[in-house]
Amino acid sequence: MPRRRIGFWYRFAAVICKPLLVPLLKRDWRGMENIPADGGFITAVNHNSYVDPFAYAHFQYNSGRMPRFLAKSGLFNKGIVGAWMRNTGQVPVYRESTDALSAFRGAVDAVERGECVVFYPEGTLTRDPDGWPMTGKTGAARVALETKCPVVPIAQWGANELLPAYAKRPDVFPRKTHHVLAGPPVDLTPYYGKEMTPDLLKEVTEVIMAAITRLLEDIRGEKAPETPYDPRRERIEQRRRTEAQHGHEGEIGK
Repeated sequence: MPRRRIGFWYRFAAVICKPLLVPLLKRDWRGMENIPADGGFITAVNHNSYVDPFAYAHFQYNSGRMPRFLAKSGLFNKGIVGAWMRNTGQVPVYRESTDALSAFRGAVDAVERGECVVFYPEGTLTRDPDGWPMTGKTGAARVALETKCPVVPIAQWGANELLPAYAKRPDVFPRKTHHVLAGPPVDLTPYYGKEMTPDLLKEVTEVIMAAITRLLEDIRGEKAPETPYDPRRERIEQRRRTEAQHGHEGEIGK
């Protein structure tokens, strides 16, 4: 796979990060042949540890296609961090935008320039108790349908064993293995040319998340739950349980 021009700032970050990652994580990386050699595309990746963006970036860096991560637009104006983000081609998200697609105009522009834009469709660390992917947000689907670019689903596992989700201390010994499996691009052609309604975006997002989950099943050698964990549904259920409990306590107090 041909290597792209990396640039000083990305090489500098790699010089700092790679020596830290290599002693901590062994590598089991598969599917790199599914990373497009040319043109803009999206990678859609599951998220289960604060460490996994760095571990995943190592995989993507070694593929020869530099990952461009999404970040709040305000961070691009903050000192050294902002300078690094600008000079490494990271992608701003304009959260203040009233138009959902406009919020991701930086991602659309990057894809159209031929870059690889990394999406974590879950939007945050998974809250599934067993580390499976949750329901996703629609940003990746919006950009994919707008640009008609390839969407490469990628599953990873192992960084979460080094630093579990929401844990404060790493578990360094024994040395963990970072598993990455990149699948072939998701076929979204049946959705091209259709109006981007909430229902359509939800369906496309579910297709992308299902592809990631199947890859993670391959890595873990087990089946994921039939229904992905849904934080919104869980909040509603928790509210109902709380209201029911308060109602029960009120009845007892009468």
